[in-house]
Amino acid sequence: MKPDLRTLDLNLLKTLDALLDERSVTRAATRLSLTQPAVSGMLTRLRDNFNDPLFIRAPHGMVPTLRAQQLAPAVKQILRDIDTLLQPARFDPLTASFTFTLAATDYALKAVVVPFIAALKVRAPGIRVRVIPVEPERLTAQFEQGKIDLALLTPSTTPGDLHSRTLYDERYVCMLRADHPDAQQPLSLDRFCALEHILVSYEGESFWGVTDDALAKVGRQRRIGLSVSSFLVLPEVLAVSEMIAVVPSRLASARASICVQDPPVAIHGFTKSMAWHERTHRDPAQQWLRELLHETSQQA
Repeated sequence: MKPDLRTLDLNLLKTLDALLDERSVTRAATRLSLTQPAVSGMLTRLRDNFNDPLFIRAPHGMVPTLRAQQLAPAVKQILRDIDTLLQPARFDPLTASFTFTLAATDYALKAVVVPFIAALKVRAPGIRVRVIPVEPERLTAQFEQGKIDLALLTPSTTPGDLHSRTLYDERYVCMLRADHPDAQQPLSLDRFCALEHILVSYEGESFWGVTDDALAKVGRQRRIGLSVSSFLVLPEVLAVSEMIAVVPSRLASARASICVQDPPVAIHGFTKSMAWHERTHRDPAQQWLRELLHETSQQA
């Protein structure tokens, strides 16, 4: 019979390995917790598969043929490899070395990624992090192709086929320069509407946002003098003007030149969450990274 992998039972390799070590059907059967007839039957199948007697009876046991001796190293290596494959994946943060890719807006970059990196570099210094912009229309394909491992989103923007976990609930505050004429007392609704505002819009062309939705509900509106696509420029613009900006509280600048106040109107906040694909759902390293990201976002 011509050897064929499709007809070779891998359990036969365990029997062959035991026979090579024990040189006895009886001792091999004991080692494998099988009966002697069962091991004898497996030996017959092995002989058919390899077209060789494999073992010759002798006064003090069984003597392996040259073919059996040639097979011995490969059989042991195959069994070791199979055993390795069946072991659960292990992850050691201190020795891990790979790249973790996540998609985030510039808001999430400052509010979530910065504290995450601070902790990661202490606990898993060998893991590199790559941050790319969120592209909603390409998100699912990026996950499926392994181009990103995790995305920082909101529940409303998370595709339904992804796993997700809430990180925190965000609220809005008002920022203005510390020596602004209106910085010494809480802003009234009239003054809030009269002042010129900076609006952050990711499209960079909108002059309407969640603050305007809140004002419209009470029959008011504000003046927007500047619309930008990034939060990064806000402190600089506020420092050289009398404009104000409504921003997520985690982006409120801690510098002495900036004053932070509660807005005089209730503005609906949002929930920040992380999302990932089934492809990485059970991976120990990815699970550890997600847990660390959740932990650091709670502390921020």
